[in-house]
Formats: sequence, C-alpha cells, structure tokens
Amino acid sequence: MRRKRAAWPLLLLPLALAGCATPETRLRSGLAEAGLSEPMAACMADRMVDRLSLTQLRRLASLGSLKNGRVADLTLDQFLHKVRALKDPEILAVSTSSAAICALG
Repeated sequence: MRRKRAAWPLLLLPLALAGCATPETRLRSGLAEAGLSEPMAACMADRMVDRLSLTQLRRLASLGSLKNGRVADLTLDQFLHKVRALKDPEILAVSTSSAAICALG
C-alpha cells in the first residue's frame, strides 16, 4: 500500500510540468498570430510568462485575434500600441522591457 502512495507524486509530475508549459505556448502563439516574428514571440513569451498573472497572459494572447490580415510582420511599435490599448500598466511595462531585451538580442 505504501508503494502505491509513493508512486503518485511520480505519476503526477509530468501532468504538473505539462500544465506549466501551456501559458507560455499559448502566449507565444498569440504573439505570433498578432504579427510578431516567431523568434521575437518566443523570446518575449519566455520572459513574460514568469512576470505576469494567468489572466494577464490570456489578455496578451488574445491580441492574436486582432490581426488584420496583413502578411507583413507587426513592428514592435505597432505591437506596443495594441498592448497599450489593454490599459494594464503592468502588462505594458513587462511587454516593453521584454520587447527591448529581445530586440537587442
């Protein structure tokens, strides 16, 4: 009986780890769908996922639904204009710093 109980944490670990990856993946996809390049979206999502709440991450990821069908990549200025429209100072601060750090390499 004790062995079965000891095995539960090992069985639940992969599920817990999978749950941690979901917000970053969703945010990365949302940023890319909003028009940011894949490398920029990946870099920014990696930084922002640890600095914003799940609700804030969902709001950012929803920017992907605002893309107006242009083929060209969104400039950082255009992206930050969209973020500013969310009217959340913390999202704006984290997005701005992440964009700057990721743009500089």
